[in-house]
Amino acid sequence: MIIAVDGPVAAGKGTLARRIAAHYNLEYLDTGALYRAVGLKLIRDGHDPHDKVAAVDAARHVGDVRLDGPALRNEATGEAASIVAANHGVRAALLQYQRDFAQNKGGAVLDGRDIGTVVCPDADVKLFVTASAEVRARRRFDELVAKGVETTFEAVLEDLQARDARDMSRGAAPLKKADDAHLLDTSKLDIEAAVTAACMIIDAA
Repeated sequence: MIIAVDGPVAAGKGTLARRIAAHYNLEYLDTGALYRAVGLKLIRDGHDPHDKVAAVDAARHVGDVRLDGPALRNEATGEAASIVAANHGVRAALLQYQRDFAQNKGGAVLDGRDIGTVVCPDADVKLFVTASAEVRARRRFDELVAKGVETTFEAVLEDLQARDARDMSRGAAPLKKADDAHLLDTSKLDIEAAVTAACMIIDAA
């Protein structure tokens, strides 16, 4: 079984996807980590994330970056990831990696922005996880404060809205709900309620 979990930043899709994978004993891939790895490699190598040629080269060597390293989760890396994700060449370089992962024996859970629409359009179950911009910004703000990062709610909200606009308007695999995806709004759900709702959808399928 292949389960696609898509949605905007800070909607809770990553945590949800990991819990789903554990529940059904499936392999899990955070595809956003791949783009973060590309962004981080560019930063470390001194390249501008807008440099399309350098970005594609970084994508071809994404294996050089640990997908569980702490630097992958900082704000600068996230910003760079959002920029390189709009690069057609980068997406092409990472597409086959993701599709090969989805063919794991027994199935897999993949989360990202375009899993249900581009990477795995024939996924057995597709979830589009979202929440209001204000709720998502509050979650991200609380997360950053807990890490000791100095910022304001207004700055986080502005950054989140800018990322949403970039993700939804890009020409390469824009963020959007697949026609056959189940919408799961987590604005008023904690993680346990969200997992329960997701598993009800998957079990029905």
